[in-house]
Amino acid sequence: MMLRLVALIFTVFAAFPAAAAVEIQTVTSKGGFNGWLVENHSIPFVSLEIRFKGGASLDLPGKNGATNLMVGLLEEGAGDMDARAFARATESLAASFGFDQSDDAVSVSARFLTENRDQAVALLRAALIHPRFDPDAVERVRTQVLSNIKSDLKSPRDIAGRAFETLVFGDHPYGQPESGTLESVAALTRDDLIAAHQAALAKDRVAISAVGDIDADQLAALMDDLLAGLPEKGVPLAGPATLNFPGGVKVVPFDTPQSVAIFGQKGIDRADPDFFAAFVLDNILGGGSFESRLMQEVREKRGLTYGIYSFLADKDQAKLWMGSVASANDRIAQAIQVIRNEWVRLAENGVTQQELDDAKTFLTGSYPLRFDSNSAIANIMVAMQMSDMPIDYIATRNDMVNAVTLEDVNRVAKRLLDPEHLSFVVVGQPEGLAATD
Repeated sequence: MMLRLVALIFTVFAAFPAAAAVEIQTVTSKGGFNGWLVENHSIPFVSLEIRFKGGASLDLPGKNGATNLMVGLLEEGAGDMDARAFARATESLAASFGFDQSDDAVSVSARFLTENRDQAVALLRAALIHPRFDPDAVERVRTQVLSNIKSDLKSPRDIAGRAFETLVFGDHPYGQPESGTLESVAALTRDDLIAAHQAALAKDRVAISAVGDIDADQLAALMDDLLAGLPEKGVPLAGPATLNFPGGVKVVPFDTPQSVAIFGQKGIDRADPDFFAAFVLDNILGGGSFESRLMQEVREKRGLTYGIYSFLADKDQAKLWMGSVASANDRIAQAIQVIRNEWVRLAENGVTQQELDDAKTFLTGSYPLRFDSNSAIANIMVAMQMSDMPIDYIATRNDMVNAVTLEDVNRVAKRLLDPEHLSFVVVGQPEGLAATD
């Protein structure tokens, strides 16, 4: 009965007000935690999102994968509960917890019924503050991580991603694999996991958002109850990355009938006044629908791929403009040449008014669709905090898109697009592309 109720809540709450109707409150607790809140009391259900800045980039030298393994163990036993007891307690409350990590953050998601809020928060508190790291759980999760790493070593796309990160980031933590290597993960000890936990989950780097059946006073009390036991400060964050975009093509030989290419150049900071012009420009270049330049030129006109895309990568310590394409070994060289040609053509000639109008229509029309559930809104709000966006960003975002002019876009195309340093990493057996060191 409880599981059916939760399923009903997920279904009903998918119908959330449009983006313009999202009213965000700021909440400060007695303990000094700051959270963002959207109240909706129509259903007795709450979505909570927590982010800790830092993530896998905090891994110490030689300890790559420690944060990833630590995060994978947060629901594998806590306090006086082993992994099975913790799972049974979570299920009995019809609660849902999720733990994840990236280069820049440790992410915690929680969903629970109002009537079970106190018990769910107590359970989550135990996971965050008193994880057990039992030997049997460590070995079980370590085995899963090692299996995933072995699988990635056979995936052309994952190989390309790793090679691209190594090329661009070098010795910076971003240049190391988030999940670690077979060797580094195998060598991690329980003490390494405890150190990673203390380094990553700290009060001085947390962002919190909540959406649903909870008010400001209740959220303030929840934040203190949940997080007061964390360390005051974590280890220093990684500094800015020095980006290496040498231009040209790096080939990583791999036995596969289809090559995968990842390409990129330097990007733009979100705080830059030209960011929204670049954002619209990327949509025209390769970040939008089938109407994007790259999709039209590479797929529609020449049939070189099933899909191609570009995007602005806004990492905390590095800003990139990236893209990816896959094509048959005997056609990937042509696809790369077409991409280069479009980079040059767009930089030199800019876009048309029609392309700009279409991009604005797409970007503004699709934006409200992101706000289709309480969990989606909580995710967006916590991401806004992590990126230092203003609290009214949701209400003003489409206005900023619409304010971009043709002159803005074409000026930014000349400023940012850098064909000379556009760099490709190709994994496969491409014909007509020589392997380089």
